[in-house]
Amino acid sequence: MLDITQPPSQPLVAASILSADFGAMAEDCRDVLGKGADLLHIDVMDGHFVPNLTMGADMIRGVRRHFPEVFLDVHLMVERPGDYVDSFAQAGADLFAFHVEVCKPMRPGGVDAGELIKRIRAAGMSPGMVVNPPTTIDQLEQGMGPHLGDLDLALVMSVNPGRSGQVFITDVLEKTRWLKERTGPGTRIEMDGGLNIETTPNAVAAGADVIVTASALFGSDDRAKVIVAMKAAGA
Repeated sequence: MLDITQPPSQPLVAASILSADFGAMAEDCRDVLGKGADLLHIDVMDGHFVPNLTMGADMIRGVRRHFPEVFLDVHLMVERPGDYVDSFAQAGADLFAFHVEVCKPMRPGGVDAGELIKRIRAAGMSPGMVVNPPTTIDQLEQGMGPHLGDLDLALVMSVNPGRSGQVFITDVLEKTRWLKERTGPGTRIEMDGGLNIETTPNAVAAGADVIVTASALFGSDDRAKVIVAMKAAGA
């Protein structure tokens, strides 16, 4: 099993199953893992925080059953992430990443990030926090900054969340550099959205060491080439 707290020698490739064939999920996951993907990324959407509605505990449980030794990186695009801590841990999630935008102080009356991080660790998962493109560095500093030392992963969204196949937003590279300067070797910087062979080098240069790839990987006729190129971006 991957230890997400250990700095990788080259960028880790996280295959986002949102772009896999849902009718052949195990086969698609087995294919990209066999071609070099390091972990599987599972996007959970509640139809409120983002308009789309996607996977939940049953999908995590099914993927875990087929891949007992693969690291499962779960990204929650949901209003109330605390509702899912226990069920996702029991289903087999390894990392539980929630959005800074649903937390105090960005959202008055929202989630207490510190308490949620403690719950995630107590459930046996690694905690992660996520930031959307419109969120400013000042807001990021107020919302995520106090918790950076407690996180195993900080995820920078390079598209607006909710669906795959969008175009990479270059403005997020500044936030990536900001996070890289403020995190230690035990915290991974992940980027998700619009990442492909052309955009990955800029993400890695800014500090990202986990690259989430969805349509660029699952939609490719040469998946191995995509993975090799993304890992080579760190050379």
